[in-house]
Amino acid sequence: MPRPPKQPELIEDIYDSGLHPELWSEVVVKLNAFIGSQACGLISKDPVSKSGVTHYYCGVDPHYIQLYAETYARHDPLARLPRYGEVRNIPDLVNFDEYRRGRFYQEWLRPQGCVDVANVVLEQSKSPSPMLMTVIPGKDMLDARQRARMQSLVPHASRALLINKAIERKQDRAIALADVVDRLNAGVILLDAACNIVHNNPAAEMLLAAEDVLRSVAGRLVARSAAASAALRDIFRDAGEVALAAAAGRKIQLISHDGSYYVAHVIALPSLLREGGAEPHSAVGALFVWKAELDGRSCAGVIDRTFDLTPAELRVLQAIVEVGGVPETAIALGIAESTVKTHLYRVFAKTGVSRQADLVKLAAGFSNPLVH
Repeated sequence: MPRPPKQPELIEDIYDSGLHPELWSEVVVKLNAFIGSQACGLISKDPVSKSGVTHYYCGVDPHYIQLYAETYARHDPLARLPRYGEVRNIPDLVNFDEYRRGRFYQEWLRPQGCVDVANVVLEQSKSPSPMLMTVIPGKDMLDARQRARMQSLVPHASRALLINKAIERKQDRAIALADVVDRLNAGVILLDAACNIVHNNPAAEMLLAAEDVLRSVAGRLVARSAAASAALRDIFRDAGEVALAAAAGRKIQLISHDGSYYVAHVIALPSLLREGGAEPHSAVGALFVWKAELDGRSCAGVIDRTFDLTPAELRVLQAIVEVGGVPETAIALGIAESTVKTHLYRVFAKTGVSRQADLVKLAAGFSNPLVH
């Protein structure tokens, strides 16, 4: 048999698992050897339903793990959880003679050649299913030496699990944010200090694939305009410059081969996105890129719901934005100018503006991807 690990080595391994949860399986084997028990595991327990989920374990046949989850978790005397950090075995919590007549011992523990189980709660928070270290000593009861060794590991395993959860929360936030960014119609491009593309969303991929206003050259973002490329290099040389440009509302104007205008808005990144990626280059900032056009139809539903416009009023508003004044709108919609004016006055009343030019500005605000 391999020698039990020394406590300093084991504690180091426990904290490594805090940063890399995939190491817990190996650490549980070392915990078992250090304590001198037959079996060991990390289990989350619901004290209300008494259900249990075994996350990592060693020394127990998988058949018995399955039986525990399906049937015997609710008969486990240790389902009544002790307070955080207190090592408790079966005689600490229930009458031992009654326990030995019960199903948990007779049908689950005894067939494994064991008589006792010990638990210690590793989470101080009010988790609905706190994590426990569970130990099956073997054919004998938990002794004082095993109890002391379990107790000595509690603060270290507890902190490692807290680290796991903190990292998991950050990863969940990053994944949720990435999902939102990927759903945007505007292009989002994360850049490092050399204007290398660290990440881009699907809309940006389409923009780069067109190789018009922006393109990727050996992974580096280059604009069609030399002046725009120079502006990119100047802004993205470090995170500080990006933050200043973003605070000033800096935008880079881009022009396509057919004369269409695009706007690239500079965005400063939170530290989570600047430093949390696995790419060899960390992003220092991002570009939010969209075509500079007034698309009244794309935002019609938002305007309609916001101001409770009727279908006729919405059609007049769209025509004013896309076509022009009252005479042009009347011709485009095939209605009388007096009818256009009636609907237009109602639109003015509902939106709180008093001029056609203000209606155009209003529609422009609703069509701006930063507003959406």
